[in-house]
Amino acid sequence: MYPATSIIVFTTLSGLGYGLAVVLGLDFLDPSLLSTKLAYLISLALISIGLAASLLHLGNSQRAWRALSQWRSSWLSREGVMAIATFVPLTLNAALAILANRHDTILGLISVLGSLLTVYCTSMIYASLKTVESWHTKLTPLCFLLFSLAGGFLLASIFAGGNGLVLELLALLFVLLALIAKMVWRNRAVTLVPISAPESATGLGFIGKVRLFERPHSLDNYLTREMGFRVARKHAAKLWVIAFVCGAVLPILALLLAMTTGAGLTAQIALVIGLIAYMLALFVERWLFFAEAKHAVMNYY
Repeated sequence: MYPATSIIVFTTLSGLGYGLAVVLGLDFLDPSLLSTKLAYLISLALISIGLAASLLHLGNSQRAWRALSQWRSSWLSREGVMAIATFVPLTLNAALAILANRHDTILGLISVLGSLLTVYCTSMIYASLKTVESWHTKLTPLCFLLFSLAGGFLLASIFAGGNGLVLELLALLFVLLALIAKMVWRNRAVTLVPISAPESATGLGFIGKVRLFERPHSLDNYLTREMGFRVARKHAAKLWVIAFVCGAVLPILALLLAMTTGAGLTAQIALVIGLIAYMLALFVERWLFFAEAKHAVMNYY
């Protein structure tokens, strides 16, 4: 599948923003602190930038509102509805923190539930596609949710006051869980035997191996551009090493260093470096998520 930059930006930044919104909704950060007020603004900014980036992938952005009407059958529509619904309590709690130095528990719990459901709806846009077998698994929404929570708690650790150690421990836990889930997901994707193949599609598999004699057309079309993207195996392997080091090794080391040194400048620098590495890993992982996906329609091309 073609790894569109707008979708990669959307899924990574909005996921990180919703992960931070979960931490804020659970009242881990003191609303009277300036850092917490900044955390609210960053969460809203990440979500807004991500949602705005998703509009760039639409053929006609002016008609994006029509997607909201199909929430009964479309995960894309459900995602849009949940994103708007979550934005309201999150913004209200941000206003309370900034203007009144307080946190509303009910609004916080609603924003937590809404954030998790929005990320889940985003993941189900891909997990529901039977035509892309590597995506069509319950592991896909699990990975999306764990990546969001790991990033959210890691980002929140930078803004932490007295709950710094608790947030760092939870960030470490979610990074490890996300790593395990992604390794299981990738092992499944690599060893997956396609259900649909040229042999099964043509019904000629009993004769032998079926190969394409001639392409159906001489020029590329929408399907070959969007569904036929290919990445060299050696390049994919290198990118997975980068994603592993930046997404697991460096954040874990940063969190361990922060926990051992305490709430000082060294810990803050370590956490910032860990967050930057984690975000880089997210972009690489999400690029590979799309680039390595194989759509069943390409059997005919």
